[in-house]
Amino acid sequence: MNQPQKNKPNKRLNPYIKFTSVAIQMGVTIFLGNILGAWLDKKFSTTYLENLITLLLFFWLCIL
Repeated sequence: MNQPQKNKPNKRLNPYIKFTSVAIQMGVTIFLGNILGAWLDKKFSTTYLENLITLLLFFWLCIL
């Protein structure tokens, strides 16, 4: 009655899962860059660092 178990081939990750993780990583990185820029704006009394850092991180992530 005990049948030998057949080795099941490993399933590859669903492409949607892979792209969802990339989107989450991009969103978190841009969010943290925005927070860093806001903190630098307060520290150095400027108004452009928040936008600059957020845009730089966005373009850097698009290149990767």
